[in-house]
Amino acid sequence: MKKILLIFVFIAAQTFGQGAGSNGLSFLKIGFGSRNIAMGDLGVASATDVTALNYNPAMITKLQNTQIFISHNQWIQDVTGEMLGVNFKVFGLPFAFGLNTTNISGFEIRTKPTPEPEAKFDIHYFYSSLSTGFNLIENLSAGITYKFLYENILSDEATGYAFDFGILYEGGLKGLTTGFSLKNIGSMNELRNEATKLPVDLRCGVNYNFEVEQIKSDITITSGIQKYVDLAENHFIAGAEIFYDNIFALRLGYMSGYESRGLSFGAGLVWNNLNFDYAFAPFSYGLGTIHSISIICNF
Repeated sequence: MKKILLIFVFIAAQTFGQGAGSNGLSFLKIGFGSRNIAMGDLGVASATDVTALNYNPAMITKLQNTQIFISHNQWIQDVTGEMLGVNFKVFGLPFAFGLNTTNISGFEIRTKPTPEPEAKFDIHYFYSSLSTGFNLIENLSAGITYKFLYENILSDEATGYAFDFGILYEGGLKGLTTGFSLKNIGSMNELRNEATKLPVDLRCGVNYNFEVEQIKSDITITSGIQKYVDLAENHFIAGAEIFYDNIFALRLGYMSGYESRGLSFGAGLVWNNLNFDYAFAPFSYGLGTIHSISIICNF
């Protein structure tokens, strides 16, 4: 039975993480917010709302208003996730709080070949985070995030922690920002016999926003490099958004270096103080399609 469970978990990590290698907690690789997912899920310089807490904590220094964010991700292979984010200020300092709960359902327990499994179970992941940022000098900001991590596989569970670090630079050209982040620096307690290794994530990218008055639209272009430091592959990511009349947005993204995943698409709608966003990304090999829905309330 133990071998069967380990095989199931290994397959899930490979499908879920797309190149997870020897790392675990692949739910940390899932995008945070439909807008970011639709634009390739780089986010390090383009997550201009409260979802920045997941990509680059330095960017929360640029948030002018309080926002509450909720999202549902329907990932592939029975993977679902719920996310929450809120930003606020305490004594003039910016903070952001985040939650992520992710489940992988329908794992079967079998000790012998039978038509029906003996039982089924779900795998549960969770993290809560607190981020803050500050201005170093003019046009240069830095930020840090602390995350509490939890994983549960059948009767085994473990907890741990991780830190994210980020830098944001605005300068050189109007509308241009450059971001850098290093994510998931930490460790986990043992899960039965061995501690899960975190997917340390390095990102660097630029974001350029400009207005085209002739079509009453703001256009955003973002691109950069993302790498899991324990793996050889480098992923080039690019995305674009056309935001018409501050009402409706169309988005497109591309991720290189994944065998079964490349393009992503999405749209957004602004109504009063609410932002509604949707993203989808098809996988090849019959793995399925990502669907993500997000709502942000601005105060």
